[in-house]
Amino acid sequence: MSDLVFLPTHQLARLIREGTVSATEAVEAYLAQIARHNANLNAICTLDEENARAQAKQADEILAKGGNWGPLHGVPITIKDIFETAGLRTTAGYIPLKDYIPHQDATVVARLRAAGAILLGKTNMAELAGDYQSTNSLFPRVNNPWNLDCTAGGSSGGSAAAVAAGLSALDIGNDFAGSVRQPAHFCGVYGLKPTDRRISTAGAIPEVPGMPYCLRQMMTIGCFGRSLEDIRLCFSLIVGADPRRLDVPPIPLDYLPVKSTQNFKVAWIDEWAEVPVDPEIKTMMHAIAQQLSQVGIQLEQWRPQAFDLSYIWTLYGRMAAYVNNYAQPKDWYTIRRSLTLLSRTATQGEKHLRELGNFSRFLPELLNPSLKGYFETLTERECFMTQMDQELEPWDAWLMPVAATPAFPHCPAWSAIDVAGRSYPHSIANGAYTIPFNLSGHPAVVIPVGQTQNGLPIGLQIIGKRWREMELFAIAQEIDDVVGAFQNPKGY
Repeated sequence: MSDLVFLPTHQLARLIREGTVSATEAVEAYLAQIARHNANLNAICTLDEENARAQAKQADEILAKGGNWGPLHGVPITIKDIFETAGLRTTAGYIPLKDYIPHQDATVVARLRAAGAILLGKTNMAELAGDYQSTNSLFPRVNNPWNLDCTAGGSSGGSAAAVAAGLSALDIGNDFAGSVRQPAHFCGVYGLKPTDRRISTAGAIPEVPGMPYCLRQMMTIGCFGRSLEDIRLCFSLIVGADPRRLDVPPIPLDYLPVKSTQNFKVAWIDEWAEVPVDPEIKTMMHAIAQQLSQVGIQLEQWRPQAFDLSYIWTLYGRMAAYVNNYAQPKDWYTIRRSLTLLSRTATQGEKHLRELGNFSRFLPELLNPSLKGYFETLTERECFMTQMDQELEPWDAWLMPVAATPAFPHCPAWSAIDVAGRSYPHSIANGAYTIPFNLSGHPAVVIPVGQTQNGLPIGLQIIGKRWREMELFAIAQEIDDVVGAFQNPKGY
């Protein structure tokens, strides 16, 4: 039973198509795993057992008659609670939405259902996707399956924990500042942040229902799996133009001839000088570079000359302030949460790091936004994107850490984080290595590459060229074959 729930999605789908495993057997195996472990993890916040069983039965009957719903026929999956699911509660961990039942699926949910996936339920998350831990006022906090005393990350912590612990074959998350990549790193699974505007965000909160479509930049939809092939399959099913989001361009998938390993030219960096990483992560980066060099991959330690982290952080913060400004109601509850965040980022952590990550300097954009300021910020962002395109052009990929630290112990929202005995502001510890690529729009995958001495996962972030995800997957697969491999947490 436990072997079945840890099969990669593409393998499980093949076994169901071949009749070796029934959809009913797969769903029952996952429901049993959820019953055993979810009470400790709190990864799944809404379970839809009755419908999942009914769909599994129907999937088996269709298959027996020679039919097939698609590439995920009969595969049990979960969906982050930020995506609308027709007839199934969608809360985003936000009290005013505690009883919200949508009438329509988010586009990505509809596409996965159309591919034959069976929805087991919704995964827990940070409130309105607003933290690097997955806590909210509706459900218990999400715990990391590798160590229950540690966070699973955020905002998609429930998604990553569910996939890591065998509670789901596949999950969908969103990434505005690392919300897919950081939980994938913390929980030891594979994760994708695609190119900006590559996948439709229709039906995704934190734009609370009834509010205007504001998050038109930097918000991306990604996925979690237990292999790169799973991520590639999921991406191919949910990508593409959508009449509900006219700003998603109809760009075809970039199926290109794969270079030989010896022809790869890969850049890497062990840490930003401004934000040093935990020593075990730095050691892992050097070990990875050595292993890849030994198989003939050309590696060079590199950072663009004009890569000014302080400027990047400031530009991202201004952009985020503008696009978030009208996405949520200005009620006292939301304002109080925002003030807590601003206060802690302005007062906690070492002074020079606090100055880098202090969100309070973006209060002018939040309190008195101007159309001119918004357009000026958009123009600056586009210049930065073009610059990064040019800088990355000679390289096939750029390797780096995902965060400054492995999974850390649960703590109050936005509290400072200990990194090798130093106090880092929460946003810097968790976002310094992810946020630059939300700003630049470049795709990234995370692969698990090992554990710390305390048994916590370490992930590797691989950055690719915009709009060229399939090329990124091919390069990442070659790297994964050398240094990566999913391991299920002990006891699951």
